[in-house]
Amino acid sequence: MDFKPVRQPEIKYTKLFINNEFVDSVSGKTFPTLNPATGEKICDVQEADKADVDKAVAAAKKAFELGSPYRTMDASARGRLLGKVADLLERDVNYIASLETLDNGKAFALNGSIGDTFFCANVFRYYAGWSDKIQGKTIPVDGSFFAFTRHEPVGVCGQIIPWNYPLLMATWKIAPAIAAGNVVVMKTAEQTPLSALYLASLIKEAGFPPGVVNILSGYGPTAGAALSNHPDVNKVAFTGSTEIGKIVMAAASKDVKRVTLELGGKSPLVVFDDVDVDSVVAQAQEACMTNMGQCCCAGTRTFVHENIYDEFVTKSRELALKRKTGDPFESTTINGPQIDDEQMNKILDLIESGKKEGAKCEAGGERHGDKGYFIKPTVFSDVQDNMRIAKEEIFGPVQQIFKFKTLEEVLERANDTSYGLAAAVFTTDINKALLFSQGIKAGSCWVNCYLAISPQGPFGGFKMSGLGRELGEYGLQNYIEVKNVSIDTTFRRF
Repeated sequence: MDFKPVRQPEIKYTKLFINNEFVDSVSGKTFPTLNPATGEKICDVQEADKADVDKAVAAAKKAFELGSPYRTMDASARGRLLGKVADLLERDVNYIASLETLDNGKAFALNGSIGDTFFCANVFRYYAGWSDKIQGKTIPVDGSFFAFTRHEPVGVCGQIIPWNYPLLMATWKIAPAIAAGNVVVMKTAEQTPLSALYLASLIKEAGFPPGVVNILSGYGPTAGAALSNHPDVNKVAFTGSTEIGKIVMAAASKDVKRVTLELGGKSPLVVFDDVDVDSVVAQAQEACMTNMGQCCCAGTRTFVHENIYDEFVTKSRELALKRKTGDPFESTTINGPQIDDEQMNKILDLIESGKKEGAKCEAGGERHGDKGYFIKPTVFSDVQDNMRIAKEEIFGPVQQIFKFKTLEEVLERANDTSYGLAAAVFTTDINKALLFSQGIKAGSCWVNCYLAISPQGPFGGFKMSGLGRELGEYGLQNYIEVKNVSIDTTFRRF
């Protein structure tokens, strides 16, 4: 297929989506969303706060009432609605990808916004197939009882998504929630509201009943806090920083809400000396710098065996210098801008700390250009475990290369972090691969690959990288309540 970006796509939706209608905020307030490639305003978007959250939750609650059109809908019909959204995403892929690139800054290409949109369609289609396959069990309990379980929806699900993968994160949360029969109130990231609002229009076009999906644009301390604290929200799902995840979890604990969190990471990628260096250098750098490094599971800690360390560093430097940074609408661009000036300056500060603490900056290490929020692809060698760049999540195109000797040593060092989202090992020795996958404390472990994420496989973290899983059958568990029903088979009417 031939995909042609639209540099200035028409902005069709800037209002809040509540009860199947696009409406102004109660306060009438708006906020700007910026093009990170230029720093210029794209448009103003309606700003939700507590009053709008109350409206959206009320609409969702009404849609979830027993006897409502949604609650009486066949499970297979819910699946057909999800499948229709998948079809509509594929129909509008060129427009959606252009909108995502404009608002987020990621490359338009197949490994950027185009690929993200197709992945979203695949996720909707995957969960469409699950809608009529969520079922309980009969249980052979002791005594004269017939016992069975019902798998029921949790109810009103508050969902808060980040800016790094706006459409993907909306999809990962909406699709399983609906497959299980729930209703949704979602808050988008204030930096990137546009693609989720367009998704709302597709949800309406697909034929979802009013109130089933509601999408709000707003800020975390106002709209996000109101959603997390709302007494009629039964479950909260959050993707973002570990710092904010703790706040969300504390807020949800007041009403003992169900909570799933997909948080930060500092993922290790381990390279043994029995691999093809050229091939692994390329995979390791992509693992670190995909989406401009703005990826929670980015493989930023590259551990390389001492026997190939110098060769690996040299080739990593050469590759980084060739990695094109610039206009994300250009077909040859790999790295677009960071999301905003705050994120850019945070990354630059961490880069400077690496230089000051003695790591060797092999490539990059500075801003790219003087317009927009671009950073040159950066590679550090001679990195030590106690440096800031080795410990803190950078969320930028910064690769740190460490040297190691043995499997035992590298496992200990790889696990020496508060995070546990992902990890990878590259080796032709199956014993090393299996020992590493057993010993690493991470929710995803990739062997001779990285970012092998699919709709069918679960994704989530150990330790402070989060709670629960998204995607796959495991992703449904977060949106299901298990009810045990026991019937006394000896009971008779007098």
